[in-house]
Parts: sequence; structure tokens; C-alpha cells
Amino acid sequence: MTRLVLVLGDQLTDTLSALDAADKASDVVVMAEVSEEATYVQHHPKKIAFIFAAMRKFAQRLRDDGWDVRYSQLDDSDNAGSIPGELLRRAEDTGASEVISTQPGEWRLIQALEDMPLKLTMKPDTRFISTQDEFDTWAEGRKALRMEYFYRDMRRKTGLLMNGDDPEGGKWNYDSENRKPAPDDIAFSGPMQFTPDDTVNEVLDLVEARFGNSFGSLRPFWFGTDQEQARRALTHFITYALPRFGDFQDAMMNDNRFLYHAMISPYLNVGLLDPMEVCKAAEDAYKEGHAPLNAVEGFIRQIIGWREYVRRIYFREGPDYPRRNALNHQRKLPDFYWTGDTDMNCLSKAITQTADEAYAHHIQRLMVTGNFALLAGINPHEVHEWYLRVYIDAFEWVEAPNVVGMSQFADDGIIASKPYVSSGAYINRMSDYCKSCRYKVQDKTGEDACPFNLLYWHFLDRHAEKFSSNNRMNQIYANWKRMDEDRKKTILSEAEAFLDGLS
Repeated sequence: MTRLVLVLGDQLTDTLSALDAADKASDVVVMAEVSEEATYVQHHPKKIAFIFAAMRKFAQRLRDDGWDVRYSQLDDSDNAGSIPGELLRRAEDTGASEVISTQPGEWRLIQALEDMPLKLTMKPDTRFISTQDEFDTWAEGRKALRMEYFYRDMRRKTGLLMNGDDPEGGKWNYDSENRKPAPDDIAFSGPMQFTPDDTVNEVLDLVEARFGNSFGSLRPFWFGTDQEQARRALTHFITYALPRFGDFQDAMMNDNRFLYHAMISPYLNVGLLDPMEVCKAAEDAYKEGHAPLNAVEGFIRQIIGWREYVRRIYFREGPDYPRRNALNHQRKLPDFYWTGDTDMNCLSKAITQTADEAYAHHIQRLMVTGNFALLAGINPHEVHEWYLRVYIDAFEWVEAPNVVGMSQFADDGIIASKPYVSSGAYINRMSDYCKSCRYKVQDKTGEDACPFNLLYWHFLDRHAEKFSSNNRMNQIYANWKRMDEDRKKTILSEAEAFLDGLS
């Protein structure tokens, strides 16, 4: 009896649970580029090209391994346009009545598969270090689900950077050593870049024709699109960037978009790299004396700590999570998020970089574009959809908790113990953006005042009832309370005028 084996565009892994459960001799693999997945949000064209090219290469890898692969390209005349539609079409072709799938990373697609008139066997996604049952057991009865404590359990489970029962070096977390401001220059040429081959060029032409009006530049395109290239990109990072990654992982620079960042999250999130493979490579670099502990621990924490944690939060909280709005923020997303046309240099740089590269690093996302949206009271679902659209590594399971929870505090503190808001002082400390900005970061009021300075106090004032009793914000509110009343009125009035100008 033939069964259909679904492989999605972010499931490009040889050991995928759906493939492990299938019979190569009788079952049929179904892969499809479909308009519904390419357009449910208007994805960055680099993201679409990356996924389609990687899918085509992975399909060929499966064929070479002996699988019967039925692959639909986007412009095939009989393409049904959706994943369920393609499965039904292939079921009719093959006589199959059962589908084996690995759990998708998005509630929307899980529901679509479960609504099909075919028998569905949905396997857990075993490409993660934790399981949902483990996480739910860990979370049960806890007042707060803080990533740090979950991360320690993942260290114990994996044995990474452990010395028996104790963390290597005596501390679990070396974040205090990883907050150096932007240096004068960076001794790293950036992530490994690959010249498009025939498969990639064919996809680029397709994406250019079909999605040419989407936000962002399609070319130049330099991402790896198969497992071998992804591993080369990882080796390049470990060799040339990891030793300095920790020191400057939070820094931002006008003239350097990548600093010492790895840029391997797209490869991890579509399955071309395995998380333990990545972490062991970093750990080996530490053991061999090539990279310091603060850099390696910080890098590993992002993968076995943060990445695993947000995956489990997404599935624990359920399908409504991306629409939560605990602070009742309703302002529309400003137009400059699509153009970069703003006098705020930090925002202009982060948005322009995003358009060009489909990438910005975590501090640019959290403390520049995210910080501004939170301070300005932008509707968090609009912010969520923007991030989902513009970044090459954005899939809802990883993007929604990072934006709705961490960045916008829209989940009412499930992820973050306080809102991640700051004035311009933080951006000035961690970047060289403010030196070439039209606004003056040292000005707290007046026509040249940095808008982050005005909006910071405006945010705190309008949410004082909610946050003034937060233990981590007591001192901030004490400072606001002591401020001269006329000065407070000026700050709030100028902030209101700025916000009125956004619309």
C-alpha cells in the first residue's frame, strides 16, 4: 500500500521523522512549491528563493538515495497551489489514502493538514534537543518560565560545556562578558558567500518574475542552499568569527552589517544543519583553545537555550499566541518600516540592511526596530507579520515568541520579566549609529531630541499602573517620579507630537 510522505520546505533533513517512518520501496515523497505558502505573508524574495532552491536540491538528494519523489515547481501548470491540494492531487495519481508528515512549525499548516480527507499520521519533529512533553513537565507549576533555567537543563541533558555536574568554568552564563560596544573595526569579512549555480539561478529568475514587487532585494543572492554549503558556512564561522563573537555579539555598526555573527540560522531552521552538530563544533573550538568560553557559551546558549525554548513556548501557548496584545497597542506600523526613510539613523540602517540582506542580528531586531515599535505602541500583530515577512530565518514557531513575547511584551510576561525598552542611551552605547544621526542622543527634549528618549518616558508613563510595581523597574519609576513636573509635561507633549506625526 502506497503512502504519501510529506516533506516541507523547512524540513530538509535526511533523518526527518516522516522519512524514518516511511518505506522507500513503496512510499512516495511529496514536495511542492505552492503559492499559498509563498504568499500567506509577502515574504522577502531572498527567503522564497532560498527555500525553493534548497527544496529542489534536497529533492534530488532523496532521488539519488532511491526515493520516489513527486516534486511540484511553482509554475507547473497542474500545481494545486496549496500543500493539502498537492497531497490530494498526488493521492489521486498514486491511489494513496494515507499521509505521513512531520509536525509543521506553524499552527496554520497543522490545521490545514488535519482538515484533509486523507488519513494523517503526524510524527513529532525530532530535530530538536528537547521534547514538548519534557518542556511541559518542566513548566508545570512554575510561576515564571524563564529561559535561563530551562537552558541549564538542556546543558545537563546534552553534556555541552559541562564538567561533571557543574558548568564549565563554574558559571552557567557569561553574558556579562558579551556586551562590549562597537569596536573601531571588525577583523572578519562576514559569512561565507556562495555563487549561485544553475539550480539557484533558475529559482532566482522564477522569484524575480513572480515576486518582484515584494519588500527587499533579491540580488545579489549568496546563501548556501544544500547541506554541504551549510556545513562550509558553519566551519567558516567557527574558524574566523567565533573567537570574537562573544565580545561583540550585541554591538551594531553603520558600516558593518554582520560583525562576527554566524548567519547560520537559515540553515538550522530549514534543516540543513543539525543543532547538536553546530554546538559540538563550537564546543570543540573551545576545547582546542581556538575560542574563549564566553564566546562559545553565548553561542551555544542561543541554540540549545533560546531556540529550543521559543519552540516549546510556541506550541505550549497555542494558535492564538501571535495575536496577543497584553498592552492594547493599536497604532499602525509606520510606513518607514518598508522604506527605511526616516531621520532616525539606527532605524534607517536596520531596515535598509533588512531589505538588502533579509537579515539583521538579534540586537538590531530587539533593541532598534522592536524597541521603537514597543515604545510607539504599534499593534504587535502588525509587528509580528513584519518580522515574519522580512527575515530569511523567520518561521512562525521561532519568530512569534521572539516578537510577540520578547520584543513586544504582548504575551503579558510569559517570556520576558519586563518590557525590553530603552532610551537612545543604550543604542548609543552599543553602536556608532548616533554619531551620524540627525537627532542628538544627548538631547532629552527639544526639536533635536532623540525620539527614543521622548518615547521611553511616554511608554513608562502610560503603562505606569502595570509596571511601576515591577521589581526590575522600581528605580526607573522612582526617577520619573522625582522629575520636575514641567519637564515631565514637556517630554510627554513632545512625545505625543512625534507620535501624531507617525500617522
